[in-house]
Amino acid sequence: MKKQQGFTLIELVVVIIILGILAVTAAPKFINLQGDAYKSTLEGLKASLQGANTLVYSKAAIQGLEKDDDGVVDLGDTSSVKSRFGYLQNDATSLTTALQLDTTNEWKIVEGAADQSTATILYQVGSPYSSTVACNLEYTPAQSVNGLPTYTVKADGC
Repeated sequence: MKKQQGFTLIELVVVIIILGILAVTAAPKFINLQGDAYKSTLEGLKASLQGANTLVYSKAAIQGLEKDDDGVVDLGDTSSVKSRFGYLQNDATSLTTALQLDTTNEWKIVEGAADQSTATILYQVGSPYSSTVACNLEYTPAQSVNGLPTYTVKADGC
């Protein structure tokens, strides 16, 4: 009688099924594609906001509003935005106008304090953002004539 070497077909199928089940349950924990997509989108929004702020500051400087703590910058296309020391204020209307955001289907904005001292939070519709889960962009306008706005992507909860 010859000694058998190797696996039977049934053993091979069982091992493949077990590996498939493990891959389906473990892979999402290691490959967080949706969270990475939310983070990348927030980074893109941050870059767009920085670019828009550069353009708004340029327009404000041309119009002599870069030192006003509460100005209105004419963008030249029949729209205007509120500015603080030449940069965008943290109100939803100015941010939506400057960035051309779709706040119905794509983005939500939680405004900061009216005195411009706290951050405005921008997050994507469908993201896991909440008051306890960080998956958002925080924008704080300039606080002084020589100050700069701050942009903080918080993606730990994405």
